[in-house]
Amino acid sequence: MAVRSVTLVDVARRAGVSRTTASYVLNGRAERMRIAPLTVERVRSAVAELGYRPNRSAQTLRTSTTSTIGVLSDHVASGHYASSMLTGASAAARRADHLVVIGESEGDVDLEALHIQEMLDRQVDGIVYARLVTSTVIVPDSLRDQRVVLLNCVDEQRSYPALLPDERAGARSAVETLAEAGVAGDVWVVGDDPTPHALAGPLRMAGIREALDELGTPLAGVVSCPWAARDAHDAVHHWLMSGVRPGALVCLNDRVAMGAYQALATHGLDVPGDVSVVSFDGTELATWLRPPVASVELPYTALGELAVEALTGAEELTPSIRWVPMGLVPGRSVPDRERPFH
Repeated sequence: MAVRSVTLVDVARRAGVSRTTASYVLNGRAERMRIAPLTVERVRSAVAELGYRPNRSAQTLRTSTTSTIGVLSDHVASGHYASSMLTGASAAARRADHLVVIGESEGDVDLEALHIQEMLDRQVDGIVYARLVTSTVIVPDSLRDQRVVLLNCVDEQRSYPALLPDERAGARSAVETLAEAGVAGDVWVVGDDPTPHALAGPLRMAGIREALDELGTPLAGVVSCPWAARDAHDAVHHWLMSGVRPGALVCLNDRVAMGAYQALATHGLDVPGDVSVVSFDGTELATWLRPPVASVELPYTALGELAVEALTGAEELTPSIRWVPMGLVPGRSVPDRERPFH
């Protein structure tokens, strides 16, 4: 004999509430409908005790929603950053009783168009439009009238809600880390950002200059190079051959810091004894360097969570930019002892 599936009515009876109240709780509308926390807890306990699973098809017909969120990116399988973004997005979706549908375009506009059409055919409740590199984008026309949140990117017309790392504030914290340690001597930036439409480099540079100017110590200069270890090594090596001896280096990402470390060692310069170093991105590489480099961390997990929370929330989406804080991953690349900062 077939076993009867547990229904929402069963859950409501077990919790001692109406079917409507149980539905509000399970659809994330308890707070908006002013349902008491104890009632919410009874409904959730009943769900757990009975092993209730909502009927997605019936739910779609009843609410005109599919409880799915699309995540569309140029690269969603490209290492630490993308996986952290998806971890955050998936966690927020689970809390809202949603599923995540993922699409990766690899920068191919035709493939992106196919992913968008598939998501629209699935009638997803919203789309997270993401970029691996913080940048300005042109949002496809097919998304114009859809429920969309931009993640790690912003559209040129500022027509969509966007979530971006607060790169400027993160850069200021990097300089403040040096200042709090009393680091002496000139401060130089290592790196360059020639990527079209990229935002991280300009924002980081702006924050660094602002913080140094406030301290009365203007930026000494920039050692220009692509954001890669070999390029950074070669650039810093040739720069040091001129006889310059910096007090501190602000490397624009952890790979640049790795190359700078190697060049400093070649010239017999100790980190942090001779030169202090701070970096950006907060990758595992930052902890592998010896000594581990203090690095301003990209908040990809938080970005993914906040994007899905915005799409699954009850509030109306409006064009805006939300700057998400960047924390500092501690390292031993800045001295503990205090010296005059000048």
